[in-house]
Amino acid sequence: QVQLVESGGGLVQPGGSLRLSCAASGFTFSMYAMSWYRQALGKERELVASISSSGGGINYADSMKGRFTISRDNANNTLYLQMNSLKPKDTAVYYCEAVRRSTAYWGQGTQVTVSS
Repeated sequence: QVQLVESGGGLVQPGGSLRLSCAASGFTFSMYAMSWYRQALGKERELVASISSSGGGINYADSMKGRFTISRDNANNTLYLQMNSLKPKDTAVYYCEAVRRSTAYWGQGTQVTVSS
C-alpha cells in the first residue's frame, strides 16, 4: 500500500523556521521525483519545490528561493522541506507528491500556520 505521510507542520511566528518531512512507503522511493506543493485557503495548489529521483536536480518557485530548501534521503525513504524566514503568506497546507512517468502519489498534507 502506497503511503506518503507528511509531518512537521504547526504554528510558528513570522521569521521562524519549520522542517517538514514526508515519509514514503509502498513504492520504490528512489525512482520517483518528489515535490512539495502548498494550498492556502481559497487558493489553488501551487508548486513549492521539486527534486529529482537522485537529488541532483532541484527547482524552487521564485517566491521560495533563498528561504526554503528541499532535500531527500533515499536510504530512509524520506523527503524534507526546510523552511526559514517564514511569512504569514506561507500559511497553507503543505503536500508532498511522488511522480514517475504517468504515476503520481499524494500525501494528506500538513498544516503550516505563520502568525504572531
